[in-house]
Amino acid sequence: MKVVERIKAPIYDEMESFEKKFTQSMASKVSLLSRITHFIVNRKGKQMRPMFVFLVAKMFGEGKVKERTYRGASVIELIHTATLVHDDVVDDSNYRRGFFSLNALWKNKIAVLVGDYLLSKGLILSIENEDFDLLKIISEAVREMSEGELLQIEKARNLDITEEVYYEIIRQKTATLLAACCAMGAQSVNADPESVGQMHKFGELIGMAFQIKDDLFDYGEAKIGKPLGIDIKEKKMTLPLIRTLNVVTPEERRWLINIVKNKNKDKKAVKQVIAKVKEKGGLEFALKKMEAYRIQALEILYTYPKTDYRDALELMLNYVIERKY
Repeated sequence: MKVVERIKAPIYDEMESFEKKFTQSMASKVSLLSRITHFIVNRKGKQMRPMFVFLVAKMFGEGKVKERTYRGASVIELIHTATLVHDDVVDDSNYRRGFFSLNALWKNKIAVLVGDYLLSKGLILSIENEDFDLLKIISEAVREMSEGELLQIEKARNLDITEEVYYEIIRQKTATLLAACCAMGAQSVNADPESVGQMHKFGELIGMAFQIKDDLFDYGEAKIGKPLGIDIKEKKMTLPLIRTLNVVTPEERRWLINIVKNKNKDKKAVKQVIAKVKEKGGLEFALKKMEAYRIQALEILYTYPKTDYRDALELMLNYVIERKY
């Protein structure tokens, strides 16, 4: 059995029901919107975020979930999808998960409006059912995600990102949504506030490890759907590069920054940066940091009794770090 299937096994029925409820949550009388939402549903990814919601909910709900758990998972997925649609417009990206992106097929104006529509559907779903506690969790996540993106843009202009600023950017940009998923799962079955907080931290640690893994792909040789050195070409300061800039000589630092700033489209120059990062131990440093986050997340998870749901969450954590793409 594949790892993802093993993770899904304890929540198989919930995920089946979720698929239907999520599709219904996007329904519209406008035929253009119906066509586009059908396109979105048919090109969904692994659905890691709803899986986190259901696994945590069942861990705290003694194997049961509530109707509001489904709503919480739907809100997360609606808002996450909205941010992806808007990201593709912002990044002028024509592909998403190996398919044409929404903006590539329907242009930016429609893509932005569809993103707004999905966002509003998520808000309405929560408000109509008075899930204000769940809405607070996801709203705070969206605020942080926006701040993280803007902080990254601000710092990328000068390439002056320190390790501390980098961790703050990825915490806001990536980790905060996984933190919201885990907190949402616990809150949806009315877990105590301390447990909700613990699950928020657990999700955040997974998100940190997840983003560092993504950074490492930029230096790998594997064909993972992300071209080698794409972060360097986009002037993104990732952990292996930040670490390298901290340990090289002032001359090497100037040389590296010059390439990232001015020669980032030159394939040969980008390969030289990748080689220097490998030579100076940037990858090993990032791997150690990723492993440290994994251990911290496990320490939180192990404070709860062993169940199929806890085991699946542990599998998910390891999958995030060991994935090949």
